[in-house]
Amino acid sequence: MSTPSLVSPSLLKIDPAREAERIVGAVRDIVFNQLKRKGAVVGVSGGVDSSVVASLCVRALGKERVLALFTPEADSSSDSLRLGRLVADTLGVRSILEDISPILKGARCYERRDEAIRSVIPEYGAGYKSKIVLPNLLDANRYALFSVVVQSPEGLTKKARLTMDAYLGIVAATDFKQRTRKMMEYYYADLHQYAVAGTPNRLEYDQGFFVKNGDGAADLKPIAHLYKSQVYQLAAYLGVPEEIRRRPPTTDTYSLEQSQEEFYFALSLEKMDYCLYGRNNGIPAAELAPLAGLEEAQVERAYAMIDAKRRVARYLHAAPLLVE
Repeated sequence: MSTPSLVSPSLLKIDPAREAERIVGAVRDIVFNQLKRKGAVVGVSGGVDSSVVASLCVRALGKERVLALFTPEADSSSDSLRLGRLVADTLGVRSILEDISPILKGARCYERRDEAIRSVIPEYGAGYKSKIVLPNLLDANRYALFSVVVQSPEGLTKKARLTMDAYLGIVAATDFKQRTRKMMEYYYADLHQYAVAGTPNRLEYDQGFFVKNGDGAADLKPIAHLYKSQVYQLAAYLGVPEEIRRRPPTTDTYSLEQSQEEFYFALSLEKMDYCLYGRNNGIPAAELAPLAGLEEAQVERAYAMIDAKRRVARYLHAAPLLVE
């Protein structure tokens, strides 16, 4: 008898009603019983993950015990704040706007980033926009090395390979953004005796797509066990506005529009979901490839990338180490 295939078109399907009920019960227990807090603060970005977390917290704790916090800055898309407000209004929760640009300017966030970019593109200056990108994993002959893309005030675009020093300089500077946002979340959590609800999905949590002591910091992470496609299933069940569910996931960190796969995953999130599931469940690359819409060699490269990012993520996940 042949061994049945582990791969099924429905392998990432969930029962959203049952899963929502399970998470709601866990959130209620964590916040009220384990943490002894009165409610939850959620940093709402206008994306599907934070929208789902906010919705689950409202179901678990009541809308009067959930605070939606908006923390835009100079490089944020105007859509992020508009859609964040849409979430808060739809849920009927309190919301607060904290523009973090002055804090970032005081820390020389933008200045430090620009200095790093100018080390590879000297003409970069006032009025320019930028982002950093990875090559697509589907190209077998390219290494996963970052480049910076800049756009001049006249609309001209230029791309340059980043040196290690330039890459680290840009990332170190932009990490101020996530750490400042988390600082504001904990201010309001302390003010109201609330818990901070984190918003990473399984792909982000597993692969280290977060800033240590920034968006990686939280008191609870209600959807960190869910693949991105499962978050979308839950979003539809919870009634997250369709515009948010249709919005392509972005980092909302750089002044040029940037997808998450450009910045970190190097594959579409749907394909990454399949590959992460396959790696987690020991599915051979040849068996997963047809479902993921990839070649066997591409899945093998995705598996290798998953393992490499997990090694890097160990530092991000690690708690402070003690001598005794």
